[in-house]
Amino acid sequence: MSDADIPAQISRADFERVLIVAGTVTRVEAFPEARRPAWKVWADFGPYGERKTSAQIVSLYRPEDLVGRQIVGVINFPEKQIGPFRSQFLLTGFHTDEGVVITTVERPVPNGARLS
Repeated sequence: MSDADIPAQISRADFERVLIVAGTVTRVEAFPEARRPAWKVWADFGPYGERKTSAQIVSLYRPEDLVGRQIVGVINFPEKQIGPFRSQFLLTGFHTDEGVVITTVERPVPNGARLS
């Protein structure tokens, strides 16, 4: 990757405006109305409450792989309508040839703990 491929720099203040927090997956359901295979995922973000999202992670994860697992989400983006479902957070992950690998924590942290 060359310098030309790297997006413009942002300030530390810009980064601090993005609320990236840990949460625990509480429920996962099929999302047959989605255009691409996806799960409906609910997560408990502690003081920020339970929020839901649609995640295209079906190729690598079954519902039972996700429930109880701590994930990393962005919770202050505007809600997004995805078909009949309203997404309330962005589940973070890394794109690979096999599918999206979700971002998790190395050891348990309190739900709602902020990435720093």
